[in-house]
Amino acid sequence: MSKQAVLTEGAPKPLPGVYSQAIVANGFVFCSGQVPMDPATMKLVEGDIQAHTHQCIRNLGAVLQAAGSSLDQVVEVNVFLADIGDFAKMNEVYVQYWGEVKPARTCVAVKTLPMNTDVEIKCVGVVGKSGSKI
Repeated sequence: MSKQAVLTEGAPKPLPGVYSQAIVANGFVFCSGQVPMDPATMKLVEGDIQAHTHQCIRNLGAVLQAAGSSLDQVVEVNVFLADIGDFAKMNEVYVQYWGEVKPARTCVAVKTLPMNTDVEIKCVGVVGKSGSKI
């Protein structure tokens, strides 16, 4: 097995020496969790859970594209919420992505998230050719 790290300026920079934005291996891209951080400023974007969900997915889209994949090729998503009360509002945004056939998904509430944000999203996609929605 070979693996290749993915790095793009279209998503927040990873902590050096700690993790990669994604790893491509055996035809899949495994994306690290994305918080609602603006890649240019490296600060959390303003707004509510819906604005934050959009930013997380935009960040994932940039990483997927850099890996030769896209949101349409995502097969699994994991969503981490600081407050399960945000589940419905997050879903209102979530359903706008990934086409008709939604990926397998887990959504859990956690005690805290990096930078005390309200949402973090990670995913696994297939590497290949397809258009991106971002």
